[in-house]
Amino acid sequence: METIGTREIYSNRWITLREDRVRQADGEETIYAFLEKADFAVVIPWDGERFHLVEQYRYPLRRRCWEFPGGAVPGGEFDPIAVARQELREETGLRAGQLTLLGKVSPAPATSTQYGYVVLATELTEGPHEREPSERDMESAWFTRGELEDMISTGVIIDADTVAAYSFLLLHERRGAGN
Repeated sequence: METIGTREIYSNRWITLREDRVRQADGEETIYAFLEKADFAVVIPWDGERFHLVEQYRYPLRRRCWEFPGGAVPGGEFDPIAVARQELREETGLRAGQLTLLGKVSPAPATSTQYGYVVLATELTEGPHEREPSERDMESAWFTRGELEDMISTGVIIDADTVAAYSFLLLHERRGAGN
């Protein structure tokens, strides 16, 4: 597709809605709207037996959601390991001795420019969380692998980034086992 024109419909610190006029391969012109969002890191805190998840209210869904910690830092150069370290500390209070980048996802490739980076956090130590004001209602807890998988399969966990991150962990473990 060739971009003929572009305009910003709305913008704030976290998101920009753009509308582009594009020419498709067959020559037809159309409108394409999409979101520009900062890339993010999703962190899998794993102590070898349990996973640490956070639960918070997600306004668009009007419900609380369990998910792996994570977030974005708008502007500047994006370092997924640094963002993972920051989000882990802020949301859970955990500090990781080891952070391993497992993969990259595009949560909504048809509607957003955003990428997510999946980071495994191990060698964990506990400390005080440093949540932002918008995260005041956040809870956190440890779950076994069986509990996590049950939460995914029964729809308790609906966050696609968390499900994708867990898939990356399973692939990472499989490769580590020599398969």
